[in-house]
Amino acid sequence: MSCTPNFIPEPPLPLIEALRAHPMFSDLDDEQLAWIAQNAEDVHLSPGEIFVHEGDPALYMFVTLSGEAHGRRETTEPDGPVYMMSAGQVTGMLPFSRMTNYPVAVRAVMPSRVARLHKDHFPEMLQRIPQLLPRLVGAMADRVRESSRVDNQREKLMALGKLSAGLAHELNNPASAVRRAAESLREAMAQLRKANSRLDHLSLTCEQRSVLDDWETRAIERLRSLQNLDALEQSDREQEVISWLEEHGVEEPWEIAPCLVEAGLDSSALSQFAKPFTTAALGPVLGRFVAAVGAERLVREIESSATRISDLVRAIKEYSYMDRAPEQEIDLHRGIESTLTMLKFRLKKGVTVVRDFDKTLPLLCANGGELNQVWTNLIDNAVDAMNSQGELRIRTRREGDRAAIEIIDNGTGIPPEIRSRIFEPFFTTKAPGEGTGLGLDAVYRIIRKHKGDIRVESRPGETRFLIWLPLRQARETNA
Repeated sequence: MSCTPNFIPEPPLPLIEALRAHPMFSDLDDEQLAWIAQNAEDVHLSPGEIFVHEGDPALYMFVTLSGEAHGRRETTEPDGPVYMMSAGQVTGMLPFSRMTNYPVAVRAVMPSRVARLHKDHFPEMLQRIPQLLPRLVGAMADRVRESSRVDNQREKLMALGKLSAGLAHELNNPASAVRRAAESLREAMAQLRKANSRLDHLSLTCEQRSVLDDWETRAIERLRSLQNLDALEQSDREQEVISWLEEHGVEEPWEIAPCLVEAGLDSSALSQFAKPFTTAALGPVLGRFVAAVGAERLVREIESSATRISDLVRAIKEYSYMDRAPEQEIDLHRGIESTLTMLKFRLKKGVTVVRDFDKTLPLLCANGGELNQVWTNLIDNAVDAMNSQGELRIRTRREGDRAAIEIIDNGTGIPPEIRSRIFEPFFTTKAPGEGTGLGLDAVYRIIRKHKGDIRVESRPGETRFLIWLPLRQARETNA
């Protein structure tokens, strides 16, 4: 016979006592607590149980008495942010809230207890318990701030993700080019050593070596200015050079013909080149010429790609204002240019950028990183409006004591019925999951923070964002 006593769980506290333990209701008297307990539903939830469905009419205020639940836009943004509903919180439909439908589905993540009060009881509740009014208004303000913080953070992460993906692609191209050129350079150096060895056995005269060196030097100098030929013209010239090489007994002419054409040599130039050399020496001499010019071309390719990587890294530092004070004297145009560099992956698909800059504008005393966020949002929206095909025009000028910036696209335009709402938080015309509606809200707040102004004008074929920023010199600000 077992002596172990049976475990009997303690019964839950009566609802009125559970409400008394809640921080928002702890100082209410018995009559007030009794009224809430009488009119609210006492809901007990199991882990995983959904008690609010996304899109349901917003009818209830929820008082979390114990446990925890998570809210998420499971239908529209299954990978979106999670909103926590913990013991001690009051959420859901609150007095004076303009919510019409619950924006998230709420699911218990542990055994939880919630008191649910229908909104029809709100007028009587506030009349009987007037001290709840400021508390519930405060709870609603806290919820708006938290929701804005989470969505703002998500907006920034989405923007950062797009920029990171684009930059990774932009950096990968020159990095891959450097790797390929370095591998080819190793082969070219081996060919150059082989060509030098062949020349050593020919016992060329000093005059012949001088002629070869002169042709190599001039060909290397021409590499800076030579224009790339189209495929058809390149093929025609290669065929002409191959024919000349075959006539002069050069072995495997198809191997060296492309490099000779890229160095700007045709049959006439080759005839001049060949005069000081015997027929037997011509092949090795041309082999040395091709190896030397080819190695130089590869070095230039590595230099160009490395410069591209360096430019991108510099643009990232300028865009983010790394290691700099939040507010300082900044060059408006450098900020716009670094933003265009960061967004090049978006622009090169078919967007033509036209710059009309007033280079006489003085430096601005501003937060450069925040202003670059403004240019990023406006340019990115413009590219979307043009479906990545069109003309983006950026103008700057001085208007009195302010700098005026215009960002103009020739996209479809903003419909008149929504134009007045585009700066509202959470308003977006993008598909679910593609935008939170905080990009232009952030633009507006940053411009206002800098004591500036922003306006939009739009019609089919032209949307124009106009921004004005005060021209405050740092020494004037500190005076």
